[in-house]
Amino acid sequence: MTLRTGRHFLQIPGPTNVPDRVLRAMAAPTIDHRGPEFAELTKRLLGALKPVFGTAGPVVVYPASGTGAWEAALVNTLSPGDRVLSFETGHFAVLWREMARGLGLDADTDALPGDWRHGADPEALAERLAADTDHRIKAVCVVHNETSTGVTSRIPELRAAIDAVGHPALLFVDTISSLGSIDYRHDEWGVDVTVAGSQKGLMLPPGLSFNAVSDKALAASRTARLPASFWRWQPVIDANAKGAFPYTPATNLLYGLDEALRMLEEEGLENVFARHARHAAATRAAVRGWGLEVLCADEREHSGSLTAVLMPEGHDADKLRKVILERFDMSLGSGLGRLAGRVFRIGHLGNFNDLTLAGTLAGVQMGLELSGMPVQRRGLEAALDVLR
Repeated sequence: MTLRTGRHFLQIPGPTNVPDRVLRAMAAPTIDHRGPEFAELTKRLLGALKPVFGTAGPVVVYPASGTGAWEAALVNTLSPGDRVLSFETGHFAVLWREMARGLGLDADTDALPGDWRHGADPEALAERLAADTDHRIKAVCVVHNETSTGVTSRIPELRAAIDAVGHPALLFVDTISSLGSIDYRHDEWGVDVTVAGSQKGLMLPPGLSFNAVSDKALAASRTARLPASFWRWQPVIDANAKGAFPYTPATNLLYGLDEALRMLEEEGLENVFARHARHAAATRAAVRGWGLEVLCADEREHSGSLTAVLMPEGHDADKLRKVILERFDMSLGSGLGRLAGRVFRIGHLGNFNDLTLAGTLAGVQMGLELSGMPVQRRGLEAALDVLR
């Protein structure tokens, strides 16, 4: 066995490091989920979630991963054979499309291809919707921040493209790796269903997922015909009005969520977003200082949550990650799907500060050198210049 001292650096783009405050909150004794104390907790949580999503409407909470919230968005609003338009911006966009196909939706006719280095294209969206004069496309699915690529799509521009052609399609947005890390506004940006998970910007372990829901989406749920029971919004919303859930809730995760939301409020969301943006800029400075290339190819779409780094030809990202894990006890994100072995991903989201980032980048730089990579040594210094 390798003896490890100090803390493990978990620098994947989620699950993220859980703050001590959240861990302590989760360690509290479980209470009766049908009692008055739990009802008070539920109502407080649901109120505190709304500003994080940027909504005045309902936020539905499930004891599930973000994948469950994907399914909830689809089955609550659509019917068998409905056409769904999606953008292939990365691995998770592909998985969401595959789920839609598996549920009996037409997810292939209007799948827009992508190079995994750019976000969803507003002009391509407007063109495709303008051609859909019969309004057969019922929903547009977009991953706000693609965790596999470090590319953030421009949601307000996509909403404007939909409105410009007067198309009635619902807009679904996956914010699993952006909520609580990157500016997001469900109501202001005209999103109909926002999908989120607990294990990234919300600083919790995996196990909770969320749908923020517009009035238009709620209206669609009354006529949707995809099979669903557990995922139905209305029973959850009705129970929530009394401070309850129609299933046994994940009580201790909700304790943690209560504390995490308190931490976000204390720091202030604008400050949270600015901190993430600064750490992302420092990370990109390091990558360029090493003479490497950031995967995201559009300056407008750089992620505040993570940075994906392209490897030079002839070098394997997974071998580099192995060296860094074995020598420095640090986990970096792997390349997913078509990017397997070609990129490594540096997570810089959640409970994170300047010194943690500096340590992370020092570990990456040493790993690059030990792996025999043809890199320059000024990457760490470039990042520190940004942080100073």
